[in-house]
Amino acid sequence: MTIGVLAIQGDYEAHGRVLEGLGAKVTYVRKPEQLDDVDAVVIPGGESTTFLKFLEQQNFFGKLGDFVKTKPALGTCAGAILLAKEVEGPSQASLGALDIRIRRNAYGRQLESSIRQAETKLAGGPMEMVFIRAPRIERAGKEVEVLASAGGDPVLVRQGKIMAATFHPELSDDSRVHQAFLQMVK
Repeated sequence: MTIGVLAIQGDYEAHGRVLEGLGAKVTYVRKPEQLDDVDAVVIPGGESTTFLKFLEQQNFFGKLGDFVKTKPALGTCAGAILLAKEVEGPSQASLGALDIRIRRNAYGRQLESSIRQAETKLAGGPMEMVFIRAPRIERAGKEVEVLASAGGDPVLVRQGKIMAATFHPELSDDSRVHQAFLQMVK
């Protein structure tokens, strides 16, 4: 099993380290054709409009959109924004693979970033969650399972083969989000 980590921006190497630590083979994906050689993809955090500009310039957007509609994907922070069906604050294009409405930078700027503990449906009790200019999931469709909430908002969701977190699980010592993703890929 090979997991592709979109290596455009964000701390993609941190995702790679966590996944390799869990026994997965990781490929850093920088070109659309590399998606042909991976079983699943992680779309890390970063800045979603910057992601979009790169994806559109490289003819990557359509290929990635097709990929996430048929194979497993995990999006964190900006990655969650890219996977969402609806994006607000402001509205922007997305891959539309996950039936959520998400608001960009909903909790404020960099200064409002935080580390929180929250309950999760994943085994092991409360989970540490690192929020950096985090988006907020404002609506989750009926097929979307909420795996964790913080402050009343869904922060970790799954629909079919797609998972999304509005926080950065790669920046925590808790690897349960990546473990759950790998289980889903298997």
